[in-house]
Amino acid sequence: MATEKTYVGKMGELGRLNTAMAANSGDLPDLEGTRTKLVSLQGQAQDMFKKQAELRAEKQAVSQQLKTVFTESDRLANVVRKSLKAHYGIRAEKLVEFGVQPFRGRKVKAVVETPAPQPADSGSAHTTTK
Repeated sequence: MATEKTYVGKMGELGRLNTAMAANSGDLPDLEGTRTKLVSLQGQAQDMFKKQAELRAEKQAVSQQLKTVFTESDRLANVVRKSLKAHYGIRAEKLVEFGVQPFRGRKVKAVVETPAPQPADSGSAHTTTK
């Protein structure tokens, strides 16, 4: 029989072993102390599974709350940034202190001259003479 790797598989294996040992407790009196300890460990594992599931659910709830808080804080931070621009002006270097980029003008695009297209001569360059 393959050794179980997952916790769920191990729990099933423990349950089957405990059931079989309980059914044959008359034949195995010398293993009674070990069986009770195994039953106790199985109970602890089940309690930890329950606790883990509760914590997972709590973690998901907290994650949702955190997402809501960050959404609200982003909106409020945008309002504050706009208010700072209104208070100091959009070009004030003081805005950098608050993490806001001041308006420093638009960069002028470099104008690249393209050569004008040559008028097409009809027939003068491509005619052949015999």
